Amino acid sequence: MFCVSVGVNFIGGFAFASGIPKSSVSATMASNSVRVAAAQMTSISDLAANLATCSRLIKEAASAGAKLLCFPEAFSYVGTKDGDSVRVAEPLDGPIMSHYCSLARESSIWLSLGGFQEKGSDPQRLSNTHVIVDDTGKIISSYSKIHLFDVDVPGGRVYKESSFTESGKDIVAVDSPVGRLGLSVCYDLRFPEMYQLLRFQHEAQVLLVPAAFTTVTGEAHWEILLRARAIETQCYVIAAAQAGKHNDKRESYGDTLIIDPWGTIVGRLPDRLSTGIVVADIDLSFVDSVREKMPIAKQRKPIGFWKAASL
Repeated sequence: MFCVSVGVNFIGGFAFASGIPKSSVSATMASNSVRVAAAQMTSISDLAANLATCSRLIKEAASAGAKLLCFPEAFSYVGTKDGDSVRVAEPLDGPIMSHYCSLARESSIWLSLGGFQEKGSDPQRLSNTHVIVDDTGKIISSYSKIHLFDVDVPGGRVYKESSFTESGKDIVAVDSPVGRLGLSVCYDLRFPEMYQLLRFQHEAQVLLVPAAFTTVTGEAHWEILLRARAIETQCYVIAAAQAGKHNDKRESYGDTLIIDPWGTIVGRLPDRLSTGIVVADIDLSFVDSVREKMPIAKQRKPIGFWKAASL
């Protein structure tokens, strides 16, 4: 199933299903708002097939007027067995990423691509890299996933991402037409201090969380964690998700979301497992308003305060 959903929120919005002519849709955007989109897909071990899916979604997002489209983790490839991802890993100037840069340029849209299997310094390991591409097809910034998924999922399988992935070391924020973006990938979501740094030290306004949550952890924690990150940082959160069964061994939870700084969900696909895009109008003046009325940036205590308080 392929569908498009446009979030309805306090700014004003609309919803339409795939197949309805865009000319039949009207919407009044606030002058200080900007349209963003988040993709949901089921990536497989076929680079060309995933590229074709992404190309279709990019055209849908551009047609809907989005300035930025966010893809989920592992958008370009999900392997069927251990070692597959390392074998297909490429540098950011390689042919795989070049195809996606061309798609951004052809549709004049910014793309959030992550995590991408970037070739690492160790031939046995890759970097799980979140890449930002502008509307001319130029790579603007990249972030390597810091928190790796080494987890024994209750009732599920054991994951050991560190066995084939190098951990990143740098926190990254970058300016864009939709505000200042704070970059992260999937399992980073469980570490709030990272998002605190993105907000209070790097001045992020929009947090990007591309992910491939498991069905078990997604059902239990996905929405709760995303809304918490939005509320505690007073940022928009755009969470593009892998969804459904990739192969016999791997399945993702889905439920792509766009959340405002008050923690309200303003964009959500009607089908948690479908392939499609969700579109919402975000308003950076609302970010300013929330932060002004509840000035936690001024009220939060420095690290030194807590060290003294614990003595």
